[in-house]
Order: sequence, then structure tokens, then C-alpha cells
Amino acid sequence: MSAVSDTPVLDTLAAMTVDSIERCGLAPDTLILTRIAALAASDAPPISYAAHVDPAVRAGLRVGQVQDVLVAIAPIVGTARVMTAAGNIATAFGMAIAVADTEIAAQG
Repeated sequence: MSAVSDTPVLDTLAAMTVDSIERCGLAPDTLILTRIAALAASDAPPISYAAHVDPAVRAGLRVGQVQDVLVAIAPIVGTARVMTAAGNIATAFGMAIAVADTEIAAQG
């Protein structure tokens, strides 16, 4: 039996992500780009992209690489999903910046 947590859903998602990463042989940048493509294909909300901002930065991804993925999947998933994904990615980055600003303000 597992320990009780205040955030059981987030804990479960984090554990699933760690398990997926440990079982995957892709390079970190390729893994994140693949996940971004899957998020776009599934019409994911901004919060889903937000969970990938830090791993994307740590993997050294550039904006151009993310744009290339959206260009590559556009003929498959459609322009509406790609445009929605682009907006959701921008929102996710805005959320990440706001969180970072709040953390910096709390420290100093």
C-alpha cells in the first residue's frame, strides 16, 4: 500500500513520466520533441505543455526545433490542432515565466 499524499494525481503522473523516461531509449531532446508532437496531436491543454518546459530547457531544445515539429505534423494532425498547439505552448511558457518570477520574488 502506498503512502497517502496531498497530491495523488500529480504524484501518479510524475511516477508515470519517470517510468516512461527510464524505459525509453530516445535522447532527451528527441523524447521531449516526440512528446510535444503527441500533445499537439491529442489537442492537449496548456498545462500539459507546461509540464515539459523544464525538461525541454534541460534538454537544450530551441524554439526552432519545436516549430519544426509543428511544421512536420501539420499535414497529419491538421492546421487547427497545430495552431492550437502553438498557442498552448506560448501559454505554457508564460505560465513557466510567471512561476519563476513568483519564486524569485519570494526569495528576495
